[in-house]
Amino acid sequence: MCGICGIALSSRSGAEVRRSTIERMRDVMTHRGPDGAGLFVQGRIGLGHRRLSIVDPAAGQQPMASDDGAIQIVYNGEVYNHPEIARRLESEGHRYHTHCDTESVLKLYEQYGTETPTQLRGMFAFAIWDQRRETLFIARDRFGVKPLYYAVTGDGSLYFASEIKSLLASGAIPGVFDLTSLPEYLSSHSTFGAATMFGGIRRLEAGHTLTWRDGEVTTAQYWDLSFAHEGEDARGEAEIVAQYDEMFRDAVRMRLMADVPLGAFLSGGIDSAAITAVMATLIDEPVRTFSVAFAERDANELEYARLVARTFRTEHREVVVSPAEFWDTLPRMIWQEDEPIAHPSSIPLYFVARLAAEHVKVVLTGEGSDEVLGGYNRYRMTMYNMRFGSIYERMVPSAGRALVRGAIDSLPRASRIRQKLDRTFLTLPADVTALYMDNFAVFSRARLDHLWSAATRDSLGSLRPYATAERYYASSDAHTMLNKLLYVDTKTYLHELLMKQDQMSMAASIESRVPFLDHPLVEFAARMPESMKVRGMTTKYVLRKIMAGVLPREILERRKMGFPVPVGAWLRGPYRHVLDEFILGPRALARGLFDEGALRRLVASHTSGEANHSERIWSLINLEMWQRMQFDGEPCNDLRAAVVRPTSVTFAMST
Repeated sequence: MCGICGIALSSRSGAEVRRSTIERMRDVMTHRGPDGAGLFVQGRIGLGHRRLSIVDPAAGQQPMASDDGAIQIVYNGEVYNHPEIARRLESEGHRYHTHCDTESVLKLYEQYGTETPTQLRGMFAFAIWDQRRETLFIARDRFGVKPLYYAVTGDGSLYFASEIKSLLASGAIPGVFDLTSLPEYLSSHSTFGAATMFGGIRRLEAGHTLTWRDGEVTTAQYWDLSFAHEGEDARGEAEIVAQYDEMFRDAVRMRLMADVPLGAFLSGGIDSAAITAVMATLIDEPVRTFSVAFAERDANELEYARLVARTFRTEHREVVVSPAEFWDTLPRMIWQEDEPIAHPSSIPLYFVARLAAEHVKVVLTGEGSDEVLGGYNRYRMTMYNMRFGSIYERMVPSAGRALVRGAIDSLPRASRIRQKLDRTFLTLPADVTALYMDNFAVFSRARLDHLWSAATRDSLGSLRPYATAERYYASSDAHTMLNKLLYVDTKTYLHELLMKQDQMSMAASIESRVPFLDHPLVEFAARMPESMKVRGMTTKYVLRKIMAGVLPREILERRKMGFPVPVGAWLRGPYRHVLDEFILGPRALARGLFDEGALRRLVASHTSGEANHSERIWSLINLEMWQRMQFDGEPCNDLRAAVVRPTSVTFAMST
């Protein structure tokens, strides 16, 4: 895995690329590639590369040039069908100089040009300077496993990089907060599509390419997930299960391609357990597995991970993160992420990646299964609410519905019954925005309306927090509610999780691979009958079928928990001061983004135990920390000092 960056200056700029600029952009990402560094600078073009050597460590340095030197590539990722591509290209007369997949991408481009990404099976972000055509061609993998950000200046010059901090290091891209990103961030943890939280900085969307030619920039989509033939499989259940089993095992096998040690992150859930089980049948030595937890009982799933480790006799290691370590590390990880940390689970992910990096260079992880196979309970809840909600609205007069709503509103706000009913068709309109997007938002539309200050409300106007997600929902070719929701989440929530996985693993200089997102496997799952994904109360039905008799019953039958982090409890107790500093403190309030009364009510409701606002206060804390770091120039150590009391610091991280 690597970090890439580059500059393409337009003729209108009247300038040439400075070597020192590319070096700054490249070396701020040293964590992405501590094994090597390379540069290509020629006139108005500059490319930079940091290398984490995985395949053919002795060769494959980048930038890599074509035999005639007219084409240069910088590449981040792994192409798992590289051996097949190499054999085919060699049979067609191409001569290889390395065993590295970078060379396959380069040679494919020589022969197929901009069609190259369609032939790749894996995760990637790459940029190719074609001197003959005077074009810079950039591509990103189908699901966006590997990041790629870019900015275009007023004169048409292009800057791109694996991380936003690299763009900022160029000195040509100002770090400006895009206020319009706030509704999406606060409702959904993150921005989606091409938008970032920095004005003028965009992400190349998953499954897209970008072509630059002397100031002219065009983007194009080369792949999208289609449900056009959903449910049209004439085969029986047994045959579908058998084929999914074969394809899943093939996806895991392909991701064992490496010339360095590899292992797996093991959470104790069915996804990571399934990967571990298959790995155990494919390698001759014990699988190296790694787990993380907190000491708090409700945030510790190590017993399940240990059960899987014992079952498959893995070489298992664990790390338990203390609250002091968590908070001590948070500022550095916000710097690492470039944008506010969406999920508290990012921090333990960094710790387990750091543990794994002491023993391996590559890990397999379970991201993608839930969004492809319907693993979240929210899918079942939404389908239930939509089905019965439409009947309820059709059969019960509005006056009757108002009486029901009044009865629910009369219940105490802290009542668990009311909290449950408030999220059903009895109180919400039967549409996907209310029953799915609002229902599972961090801040719903109503909460945002109360949160904004008058100035922010005026600035944002009628901007909708779910506009991108609603666009994806409307554009999907799926026919069923479940598949439409899965499509939305592969475009939004999954991308957010993949960026978390990438940034936290690369912070520890380790590569993570995601077998569940092998694109032929995902395309097969999209076409499966809906009942192979969600059947009654059973989620990820097909995965449970192929793992029946393989995984322990306790793993197959346990309820999905996600990764629990006891942030809410910590903020009611020893870290209450974090709320006072980063939500209610003078500097936070002086920004004028939010209504002070709304903030105080939110904090009081949480700290009193009246309600659990962990996700909401986490988003606000991270937003403020991020602003201080990115726009106030506050160093990580100063943020740490405001977060961690001196007696609780267990170790310090350099900035």
